[in-house]
Amino acid sequence: MRIGFAVPVSGSWATPDNMARVAGEAEGLGYHELWTFQRLLYPRGHTMGPTYRSVHDPVVTLAYLAGLTSRVRLGVAVLNLPFASPALMAKQLASLQAVSGGRLDAGFGLGWLPEEFAASGVSMERRGRRAEEYVPLLRRLWTEETVAHRGEFYEVPPAHQDPKPPVVPPILLGGSAEVALRRAGRLADGWISSSREDLGGIGDRIAVVKEAAGAAGRDPEALRFVTRGVTRVRPAGASGREPLTGSFEEIRRDVEELEAKGVTEVFHDLNFDPEIGSPDADPEESMRRALEALEALAP
Repeated sequence: MRIGFAVPVSGSWATPDNMARVAGEAEGLGYHELWTFQRLLYPRGHTMGPTYRSVHDPVVTLAYLAGLTSRVRLGVAVLNLPFASPALMAKQLASLQAVSGGRLDAGFGLGWLPEEFAASGVSMERRGRRAEEYVPLLRRLWTEETVAHRGEFYEVPPAHQDPKPPVVPPILLGGSAEVALRRAGRLADGWISSSREDLGGIGDRIAVVKEAAGAAGRDPEALRFVTRGVTRVRPAGASGREPLTGSFEEIRRDVEELEAKGVTEVFHDLNFDPEIGSPDADPEESMRRALEALEALAP
């Protein structure tokens, strides 16, 4: 089991200094990855919660951290594919892969918020079909000398896109519907769960991804299964507690149970704790708690 940690990207504690502090501490403690996430807009009056109210761009954040770290991998979970063209996405991530020395893990999703699609000038319809075209085109842009593509959603006139990334970034796909799970098995290097995932049943979703990979002639055991650990440190022994909520000892046991269900990587994300990743939280107290969690949950 590989253990990662999400850097501060949401709320009052998400400052450049705190990002750098968490990244440096995590690398020093032996964490495998640092993670970010994307939120383009927060519609006025929406009820999605304080975590999404104020969020830094994930690619810019990872580029900043690439220059401050040397070993730890850098992940985004997830970038929503419809919001940028494949050519622009390929260019940005190839450059990020270069400046990070090949440490990028690229997680992708389809998006779910209508206002973000409206602001991006793209329809929500047929998002799955877009992904089917998008992911192979990304890999072509990263590997082929000349790319020419005319598809249902995207066109690339015969062209070069250089420089190529030094190593093609692993692609992880999100989604919880069966069609999304099967798409991950067929197309991606792994699957990444969402912040709303029912961790009690995650083994069933992993089985679907693996079955789809095998049916496509791929090796299911080569896939990665990454869990966003919505981690909330609370007093021990709470009745009916959710996985990854509780004392450090309880959270560590939960991680072991996830490994037994087939998860290969967990990253602890405190941004989704409303006591930490909120615009109204005390940033000094949030950092104090984050540094304590970093130490206690280190691999």
